[in-house]
Amino acid sequence: MSTTAEQRPPSEQGEDKPHIVKVVFASLIGTAVEWYDFFLYGSAAALVFGALFFPEGDPVTATLLAFGTYALGFVARPLGGVVFGHFGDRLGRKKMLVTSLMLMGAATFAIGLLPTYATIGVAAPILLLVCRLLQGFAVGGEWGGAVLMVAEHGDDARRGFWSSWPQAGVALGNLLATAVLWVLALVQSEETFQAWGWRIPFLLSAVLVLIGLYIRLSIEDSPVFKEAQAEIEAKKSEKSHIPIVEVFRRYPKEVFCAMGMRLAENTSYYIFTIIVITYVTTYDGQGRGPILQALLIGSAVHFVWIPLVSLLSDKVGRKPLYIAGAIGVGAWTFAFFPLVERGTAGSLTLAVVVGLMLHALMYGPQAAFFSELFGTSVRYTGASVGYQLASILAGAIAPLVALRLLGNDTSDPNTAAVGWYIVVTSVLTIIAVLAVKETRNTSLRHDRVVHGAHD
Repeated sequence: MSTTAEQRPPSEQGEDKPHIVKVVFASLIGTAVEWYDFFLYGSAAALVFGALFFPEGDPVTATLLAFGTYALGFVARPLGGVVFGHFGDRLGRKKMLVTSLMLMGAATFAIGLLPTYATIGVAAPILLLVCRLLQGFAVGGEWGGAVLMVAEHGDDARRGFWSSWPQAGVALGNLLATAVLWVLALVQSEETFQAWGWRIPFLLSAVLVLIGLYIRLSIEDSPVFKEAQAEIEAKKSEKSHIPIVEVFRRYPKEVFCAMGMRLAENTSYYIFTIIVITYVTTYDGQGRGPILQALLIGSAVHFVWIPLVSLLSDKVGRKPLYIAGAIGVGAWTFAFFPLVERGTAGSLTLAVVVGLMLHALMYGPQAAFFSELFGTSVRYTGASVGYQLASILAGAIAPLVALRLLGNDTSDPNTAAVGWYIVVTSVLTIIAVLAVKETRNTSLRHDRVVHGAHD
């Protein structure tokens, strides 16, 4: 019998470099495409969807309604995580990743073709909602699969670094979405963008999806997953393997701690990247060009910073960096809005860049951290459910809560209340991090379902 990775000395546990790079690239590109589509909706909700699909009422109310459909996309994410996780843990990661990418691409392209409220009335926001729910369902299955494909192909010592590239793909997706919107802001008037220009980024997603599919179809499932699948088949019938049941039976603490760890990370991200657009254009009365430029620079820095932070997590551990990030975003929010209010290119860029760098202290190590919490036979389901359930409590309601806290009086927004909101989520995240053990350098060949409660 061949020696497993956990039995070999560390010097012999290196990954096949060309192969892992190929897997990382496939996960990075596919994730970037999916999150380009998902983030694009949030930016469009802040810029145009209120006026085009919810024209009744004042601008803040219309934007709130637009963010309501945005939030429902997050509600669909846990369902996508359960469904894709279930089949991903039984049939393989690759098949689910291809399916999620195709579904996301179809939903996003359809948004670019939707008639507005002025054309078909109330049917327009209903169709928009359907497309958003499909986006949420698709992205619910994307994150876990993309992260696990890399984590399970890499070695124990550098898992944080390799696993962070799908996380960087999220930043790259936001970078692409923001770049397209920024270019349109430069070459189109507000009237042209409102009339038809907003459709261009959604229709462009079709090209990105085809590229992502071509790359993603070239990779295979990991040896770690195949080993676990063979062990399960040897011990029990495939019909008895129900990952969602086994996750809550064997890993209940890990699921709820993963949810807690997501709160500050996810909430702060949408304040720094989505609410800031509404704040600048609606509350502060600035144009969309400067803030989109700041977000473009911030996303580029975020993309580079995530793997660097994650490399550090392989040296010092996941927990110290995660706690530092939670403290950092809670404190930075109080400086964030005053900088944004100055309205200069430098102050906007500084606000966004520092916010995203602090966010990356949590987001970078998160992929490896969550992967290491769960056994192989339920890892896709466990990581996805913990990650996506928290999205309802964090990313889904963050824009809605923030807008309510800011208030309807656009001349006197309550930014301090938003700061305290982030502080509360930071405290909850720190508690969750402290409740789990450090996972750096642990083997992924552990499984309470296969090996018992103490693997």
